[in-house]
Amino acid sequence: QDIKINYYVQEYFSKWGESGTVDLKYELEHLIILTASRCLLGREVREKLFDDVSALFHDLDNGMQPISVLFPYLPIPAHKRRDRARARLAEIFATIIKSRKASGQSEEDMLQCFIDSKYKNGRPTTEGEVTGLLIAALFAGQHTSSITSTWTGAYMLRFKQYFAEAVEEQKDVMKRHGDKIDHDILAEMDVLYRCIKEALRLHPPLIMLLRQSHSDFTVTTKEGKEYDIPKGHIVATSPSFANRLPHIYKNPDSYDPDRFSPGREEDKAAGAFSYISFGGGRHGCLGEPFAYLQIKAIWTHLLRNFEFELVSPFPENDWNAMVVGIKGEVMVNYKRRKLVVDN
Repeated sequence: QDIKINYYVQEYFSKWGESGTVDLKYELEHLIILTASRCLLGREVREKLFDDVSALFHDLDNGMQPISVLFPYLPIPAHKRRDRARARLAEIFATIIKSRKASGQSEEDMLQCFIDSKYKNGRPTTEGEVTGLLIAALFAGQHTSSITSTWTGAYMLRFKQYFAEAVEEQKDVMKRHGDKIDHDILAEMDVLYRCIKEALRLHPPLIMLLRQSHSDFTVTTKEGKEYDIPKGHIVATSPSFANRLPHIYKNPDSYDPDRFSPGREEDKAAGAFSYISFGGGRHGCLGEPFAYLQIKAIWTHLLRNFEFELVSPFPENDWNAMVVGIKGEVMVNYKRRKLVVDN
């Protein structure tokens, strides 16, 4: 997947001119849907059906509104378009699945993993289940990654010392590996990793995480107060609140990627769940490694090939959607350049 992502990132930004002004939020939204869908949905979608599938996902996306939580089948236009898009996607993937099974061919992609999967009792997944899993996988990463990519850029351009540190890190990496990029090389980029993680701490896209208790248990707070949680009840936690607790994070409202550096590691101050932007426990986000892979690959390319200047006001949260996004445009001036590594 790292090779595919790097290819699509380079292909996307090759269309930019030598200099100009762009809406970073708009560009990264389109790039993330491109990389995620082409990596996760299979060769057939990449080669023949990408535009069709992308448009259908757009209709699905617009059908996920706050009112959808309480009234998921309310007969409003957005829900009708959502349901038509879901039915059409089911047809497309059913055709692809049948074609693969008939030909006996096997691909190295997420679609093939879902096709080959079986339940504990040995029953294979159905075409409808495979379609649902693919939709869930793409939805899980599309918004969160594009939002976090944009916040990462906005903060590095506002606090330029971190942008400069990330550039220097790229130079160090390039001294060792040249222009090569793969999963292991991306994993070496600790400065960039901390910049992403801190942006995500301050702006987690999911405002609330929900779990159902499978047994009676008791929770004791930091102050010593006890709460009894009955079996079957829903427990909610808010990453936006938890990620800014002052007894865990020093100056919690400030952008400080170094809080995650060795010797500080504030994300471990109160145990395993001090940092919950990706949830935690058995149902922690399985897409966390893929998210960091995407965002690191994108910003590695941008840091190596462009200079930027944030020209619009620093963005604000958009609280009007199910996934907390970014309000308005994030306009940046860019100038193409090639990062030079000193000998």
